[in-house]
Amino acid sequence: MRALRPACHAPAALLALVSLSGAPLAAAAPEEIQVYVDDLTTPGRFGLDVHNNYASSARDTPDYEGEQPPEHVYRLTPEFYYGLSSELELGLYLLSTRSAAGEAHFDGEKLRLKFIAPHDAQHGMFWGLNVELGRTSERVSEYPWNLEVKGILGYRQSRWLLAANLNVDRSLARTGVATLELDTKLAYDVGHEIQLGTELYDELGPATHPGPLNEFSQAAYAIVDTEVHGLEINAGLGWGLTSAADQWVLKLIVGHRF
Repeated sequence: MRALRPACHAPAALLALVSLSGAPLAAAAPEEIQVYVDDLTTPGRFGLDVHNNYASSARDTPDYEGEQPPEHVYRLTPEFYYGLSSELELGLYLLSTRSAAGEAHFDGEKLRLKFIAPHDAQHGMFWGLNVELGRTSERVSEYPWNLEVKGILGYRQSRWLLAANLNVDRSLARTGVATLELDTKLAYDVGHEIQLGTELYDELGPATHPGPLNEFSQAAYAIVDTEVHGLEINAGLGWGLTSAADQWVLKLIVGHRF
């Protein structure tokens, strides 16, 4: 989310937390709906992103015993991160949800390590890798332990940004399988620190035999990236392109670097 890099101040971050603390906790779509780009926090500095999404129209029956169906569910996920070096960033997600009935839950944690190769931050190609290990509750994942490896590739040209993530998700259960997802982003800088664009989230199915795509979740988001009083904002409205996807999802990510 941190494609914009403003000089932030602590009071602004506190304001963001206060404003979000009154919002319902969340749980429908994934805990983070974003396409990774080449942003890293300064070495030796901390940061915080607050991921918030709500499925206003989605599946209302569980896919497996113990699942919390996504219909009318919020997910709120604070993400704490720390700059290890100019190329490495360490992050921690704390997952929480609130059901349609108003029941709030803590749903686990995920640890990530992000690498971005040296590159020109203003123009040209960039690439990197993100590795994530998580332990989650049965409400949001059928298997508690999961590993994700995310490839990051992107290109900047003038005011345009194009980025793609190829995700390989693997349950660490003996019966788990590896699945693929391709996430893409196209954004245009319209000026005044505002970027408008679209994000696509396409599940491809099992890594051993992906497709047909109409059997899996495919979703498109209209998004805006900006900054408000020193806060980095990514907001979007998503709609499902297949019957397997949540039909309407609102997302908001608010970020601050300390």
